[in-house]
Amino acid sequence: MTAAAGTTWMAQLTGVWSGPGAGQTAVISGATRWSGADLLGHAAGAADWLDSLALPVGTPLPALVSTTLEALALTIAGAATRRPLAPISTRLTPRELTACLAGLAGDLLLAEPAAADLGRELATATGRRLVVHPPAAASDRLLTDRLSADQPGPDETALILHTSGTSGVPKAVYVAQGKLAVRGRVNAAIVDLAPGSVYASGSPYHHIAGLGMIAVALGAGATVVCAPPFSPRNWQDLADYGTTHALLVPTMIDRLLAEGALALPTLRVLQYGASPIHPDTLREAMAVLPGVAFVQIFGQTEGSPVTCLNFDDHRLAATTRPELLRTVGRAAQGVELRVVDPGPDGSGEIRARGEHLFQPEADGWLHTGDLGHIDSDGYVTLLGRRGDRIVRGGENVDPLEVEQVLSLHPAIREVAVVGRADRRWGQVVKAFVVPADPRDPPDVEELRLFARESLSGFKVPAEWEMIEILPRSAAGKVLRRVLQS
Repeated sequence: MTAAAGTTWMAQLTGVWSGPGAGQTAVISGATRWSGADLLGHAAGAADWLDSLALPVGTPLPALVSTTLEALALTIAGAATRRPLAPISTRLTPRELTACLAGLAGDLLLAEPAAADLGRELATATGRRLVVHPPAAASDRLLTDRLSADQPGPDETALILHTSGTSGVPKAVYVAQGKLAVRGRVNAAIVDLAPGSVYASGSPYHHIAGLGMIAVALGAGATVVCAPPFSPRNWQDLADYGTTHALLVPTMIDRLLAEGALALPTLRVLQYGASPIHPDTLREAMAVLPGVAFVQIFGQTEGSPVTCLNFDDHRLAATTRPELLRTVGRAAQGVELRVVDPGPDGSGEIRARGEHLFQPEADGWLHTGDLGHIDSDGYVTLLGRRGDRIVRGGENVDPLEVEQVLSLHPAIREVAVVGRADRRWGQVVKAFVVPADPRDPPDVEELRLFARESLSGFKVPAEWEMIEILPRSAAGKVLRRVLQS
């Protein structure tokens, strides 16, 4: 069986890494390399360990884990035995994690050894029983033999991811085997992942850009590098493994450019997303990596990819259509898009329908909550989140539009715009500005006049505040609710 023939992610995975693929390198972590046979053997060992926990079939296993060999083996074991792993962030507070666990059945909590202290605190707070995962051990039984007698179906859960929680408590998203298999094929084609590729993600394991893309890479037969937490040094070390494909969020690209560390000699494809990127940042990155193909994917934990700005789009943007860098591209393969409740300017909520979208609403459409418009060529421009929209005296203001204008000012390094309650107007626009030079912040009146050149008066911020850094989630998204508090 080939990966393309698999109707489930588990069939994809075992089809690639058993048989002829068994001897190929599947996963790299430091000096350790697992072949396809090693990966499936350790997954079988992890399945035996799950059996020893007496965890009922169908019960999720929340896990405080990072991108390690053990976590990968356990993820595959959970998907194979219908006890899906639900990785949760070790960067969240116990209060936030308690809210995540409240939505998951069962009474167990898994932690890797490095997260054992947090696990104990969380277990005490929630009444769950903590289990610390031991080092990976292979099984005498083959995972394929086990699956031949009991293969999970397309509608059964392969793994559970949580949303980033930028607008509140992270929500659990149950990822079905069949949908993950389709997503694997769609996403692998977009980023050109195939046997021989070596893939690394800069995103944490619990994130759709972490485990979600690792699942795609493994299903496509690419080698996965278990990358340590992001830093410029760790990024440069990826060349030692022959990394050809990588994913970064815009804040990581900014940092690497600032430190002169973005260039990676083995890199062929750079995927970015999760939050908006400044066009100047992208142009600079493309100049530093002239032989690298760039691709941007827009999506959500509930469903991705929705759109993509593909390799050709970036080449076109570098020559005749620079305005494309302000879009998130066009509908991904198999995705239908529409704009709901458009205003006079044609913008409204972007909704998507496709076979690989994990959690659509009852009407079959994924309600993204993202506001934007679609031009005549199909390119999507985002204007912000529905919940972020500011209503000033009956007029709608989309924060992202204001931020995009202000970010062009040379004295502004970063900016975030929110609505502040106002008795007269209902809300007024407030801008939080990170100066390019903290010792010489821009004049507010100058910024106001600059904004007014491109924006209607009601969209120009009425209030301004200079800050050192914008609060962000682990995925690099600005936490507007923190700024509004």
